Amino acid sequence: MRMYLISDNVDTQVGMRLAGVDGVVVHEPGEVLAALAEVAADEEIGIVLMTSKLIELCREEVYAIKQARQRPLIVEVPDRHGETSVGAAITSYIREAVGINI
Repeated sequence: MRMYLISDNVDTQVGMRLAGVDGVVVHEPGEVLAALAEVAADEEIGIVLMTSKLIELCREEVYAIKQARQRPLIVEVPDRHGETSVGAAITSYIREAVGINI
């Protein structure tokens, strides 16, 4: 299984590429959803890293994929600006998925 990055900035893509993770840079909701569809169709990709900004851009669609599919595992990573709290996003996801308030 491979990891794949869907990012909104080139700096994150370059850093992950140096670590051996392929990826794409997208900015529009349609591009994000097209990249997710392409990744979901690839049996080799098991983990998708997505920047916080892109998850916010397509929150409902991303969470629908997370809840309906076992693969790929979509993991939120902070972008270089660090504007959102990944911990808060995880807490929100648990609250929505399970109904438990942490």
